[in-house]
Amino acid sequence: MKIGILGGTFDPVHLAHLLLAETCREECGLDQVRLLPASNPPHKQGETISPAKQRIAMLEFAVAGFPEFVVDRREIKRDGLSYTWQTLTEFREEFPEDELFFLMGSDSLRDLMTWKQPETIAELATLVAVNRGPISAEQMNAYLEPLPEVIRKAIRFVQMPAVDISASEIRDRARAGRSLRFLTPRPIERYIVEQGLYRETAE
Repeated sequence: MKIGILGGTFDPVHLAHLLLAETCREECGLDQVRLLPASNPPHKQGETISPAKQRIAMLEFAVAGFPEFVVDRREIKRDGLSYTWQTLTEFREEFPEDELFFLMGSDSLRDLMTWKQPETIAELATLVAVNRGPISAEQMNAYLEPLPEVIRKAIRFVQMPAVDISASEIRDRARAGRSLRFLTPRPIERYIVEQGLYRETAE
């Protein structure tokens, strides 16, 4: 089985997240995509993140009725910081015969060498670098050139439609009481409004 793994805070999950996951499922022939909400991501220390219970609820709404997509709670259950190499090691132990694909935005390649044990990550999974819109050979080379050979060999580039939606934009719009329509699935839009998410941080 081919398993895709897409991590993030998902605060909130939105259509660009879901389109990235679906594009990778199709392009890489994935049997399953596991959406992995982070508990305590190292790169977002000091930032306010919505409670895990609410982020999980939104993910469950997003993938309801799509059995290929699974909300994976392992990082939420783990104490301490959430490191990708630890999570992938757990996946490898749980699915020793399956092929793992770690889904990420192509711009994350710029920071990959600052992650904990990046070469271990590349050994455990194919790194699927997703670009929003077309990517040129020159751009790919710019991403790959600073990386060691062992990591470059593990990378596969995938192109998705250039949908310019961000979680921070949705939070800002919710804080201002603006429409969230067509930025995130309707059940999540309603959940954000009904729960008053992001409004309590208004200045």
